[in-house]
Amino acid sequence: METAQAWLEISLQNQYWRVGFILTAALLSALAARIILVPFMHRLSRRTSSNLDDRILALVWPAIFRTIILQGVHIATLDLIRNENIDKVVAAITATLLILIWSRVLIAAGAIVFSKLSDNAERVAWIQPQTLPLVQFAYKVAIFSLMSYLIMAAWHINLTSWLASAGVAGIALGFAAKDTLANFISGVFILADAPYRVGQYIIIDGDTRGVVTEIGMRSTRLLTRDNVEVTVPNAVIGNAKIVNESSGPSPRMRVRVNVGVAYGSDVGQVRDLLLECARDLDHTSDDQTTAVRFKAMGESSLDFQVLVWVKHPVFRGRVIDDLNTRIYKALQEAGVEIPFPQRDLHIKSWPEGREGFPDQDTGE
Repeated sequence: METAQAWLEISLQNQYWRVGFILTAALLSALAARIILVPFMHRLSRRTSSNLDDRILALVWPAIFRTIILQGVHIATLDLIRNENIDKVVAAITATLLILIWSRVLIAAGAIVFSKLSDNAERVAWIQPQTLPLVQFAYKVAIFSLMSYLIMAAWHINLTSWLASAGVAGIALGFAAKDTLANFISGVFILADAPYRVGQYIIIDGDTRGVVTEIGMRSTRLLTRDNVEVTVPNAVIGNAKIVNESSGPSPRMRVRVNVGVAYGSDVGQVRDLLLECARDLDHTSDDQTTAVRFKAMGESSLDFQVLVWVKHPVFRGRVIDDLNTRIYKALQEAGVEIPFPQRDLHIKSWPEGREGFPDQDTGE
């Protein structure tokens, strides 16, 4: 025993042996934490029905292991290189690495927690599926700001001058990235006001129609019926007219089909034909009333409008196609004329002295 103690004292007097002992102790401490601490935390997590703590534990354990190893390397380096200036640099590097490691853990853990909370939106009112990107972005900005502050403090950087420079740079960046900022601000208002949500059918300025697949801070993505993804900047949407076909109390929506028939047609007969065509259509609601309206007496036609309820906006195009086909066939079979625009030209007189024009009396 005395021999081993003497050997240990002699060994510790050697600088390289001390470094080896320190690194070995750090590695053994990290492994001990893995063997003792992690199983204990797993036993605690099994008592909960959620897998949230398991996912966070999977993030925390590697960070703990790296922290212990880094501290061991730091102590060993300080013992190996006995220089005050170098010691400060090593300490700053170690602190920077630790800050980066734990900042990454906090960002990943925050994403997991916020996503879980958005799934239970009834419990947490301020985290909804549509506000989740905004909350996550604000959280990342806060973590990044804190990380930057701690790193600069670790390197003993004067923060006053940096903040002044950041203010000037922020003004210049604001002018240079005004379009991006406009998209971001519009994205914030879209998430807060919620004119549409993911999964809803919208029409932008009467032109672009599709289902919302993603609402981001810069843009909104739509998937059209042609299976084409359209990315629309939020600034454009903020200044556009948005028609939300899915925002009602139910997914049902009413479609309107305009029909024109010739003057002299029997209005009652046309109404009955149109009602019959709209009956028993696929993808329409049976509990909603189908209606036919005599809208106007147009320039060359009697204008009717057929109104039917569709079960979901995705079936809008199919129902309109089926209804138009039925109406055309029914009007043809019933002998009801479908007018088309035409103009009659009446010539009162021909210019005199012009060759190439026919005689106004004989037409030759």
